[in-house]
Amino acid sequence: MTAPLEISAARIDAHLRVLAEDIGVRLAGSTGERQAADYIAEEGRRIGADVHREGFAVRERAVAAEGVDVEAGGRWTHFPCSLFSNVPGTGGRAVEAPLVFFEAPAENLRPDLSHLRGCGVVHLGTHIESRAHYRRLVEAAPAFLLFVDIRYPGAVPLADGMFPEYARTIGAVPTVNVAFQDAWQWRTQGATRARLTVDGGMRDGESANVVLELPGDADEWLFVGGHHDTQAASPGADDNGTGVAAVLELARVLAPVRRRRGLRLVSFGAEEQLSVGSAAYVRRHRAELERSARFMWNVDSVGSPLGWTEIIANGTAEMADWLTRQFAARGLWAVPRLSVMPYSDHFPFVATGVPSAFLYRPNCIAGRFFHHRPDDDRSRVDSRLVADLLGASAALLERLATCAELPFPAAIDPAQAEQARTYWDDLFGGWQAG
Repeated sequence: MTAPLEISAARIDAHLRVLAEDIGVRLAGSTGERQAADYIAEEGRRIGADVHREGFAVRERAVAAEGVDVEAGGRWTHFPCSLFSNVPGTGGRAVEAPLVFFEAPAENLRPDLSHLRGCGVVHLGTHIESRAHYRRLVEAAPAFLLFVDIRYPGAVPLADGMFPEYARTIGAVPTVNVAFQDAWQWRTQGATRARLTVDGGMRDGESANVVLELPGDADEWLFVGGHHDTQAASPGADDNGTGVAAVLELARVLAPVRRRRGLRLVSFGAEEQLSVGSAAYVRRHRAELERSARFMWNVDSVGSPLGWTEIIANGTAEMADWLTRQFAARGLWAVPRLSVMPYSDHFPFVATGVPSAFLYRPNCIAGRFFHHRPDDDRSRVDSRLVADLLGASAALLERLATCAELPFPAAIDPAQAEQARTYWDDLFGGWQAG
């Protein structure tokens, strides 16, 4: 890359200021998310890209108030909680029930879950990556579910969501996230009953993918992804303001390049509801992707000052090796991961058969300690570090866009492809969903 085309840390910081401060929380289907999409489209046109938006139906989380009261030793205490997306609230009324602790994943082995009927269930873990386990839980007819985020044993309830296809095909009861330390207190103090109150829930809405297109000479395409929505109460500077900044900065520096392969840079909506936007995109464009897509590069949460860089590479070992070498050539080190991970916008492309990779920067074993929290603000992002990572991304994308032949096979390892099909069918509902 020539000096005038270098990634700008100042531009990255300016994008984050607009997204995380001027706009703030950007829930799927909300006014905030639409404002973010408008901003991306305007910036894309300023860059000179061909810009269009593709809308899709989504369920918007609209909650006016929420909380859980727990009885221990004859005393009721109020605690915060956060309603999952794609589940109902309680209609503003307090739903009271006996409290039962469900020690997943071990208790998923129980042959009979009838003891959960009518109870408030404190469920260890926020993700049930099994349609069968979720079905058994819902069919047990609990009064409500209090999901404990065991990834981050903190004092703040983190927003999260139920997989849309699980809720649509199996159903849902009121389900909220509660803080690990609160659940610990309930257990150690012998809590016996709980009242859940959620005023609001889900309503019909629309989200959109914003596509910035830079055509090439051939009918072959490289994709770059990020997402502009956030979780509840989170301004999402790192998750995923950094990904939006990546889409815009990579489009800016690559626009002047004479390309053999075109670039489609997409800021996806509704990622926080399990990549609803990218799934909608691949379902709409499946035939074209199978014919002409050669590679997808997704950027999500890459700003943590203290941490390490990973590339989740779903293609071939040769692809993973080539990608990490591009970073090493610029003095940057990224750990390659060859496992299939469905919680990112690159995954629906993998399910479509497009070799894809996800650039990510965790700072603890579970991910990032400010994951989905209200303090995911600009103080959590090192814009110069992001610029370095995007500089390596721009260089590798320029090589892929201009070379005569790709330096790795445009294929996905068979074992990864099989795992992707399993996740796509179970978590996303397969090709017939949506």
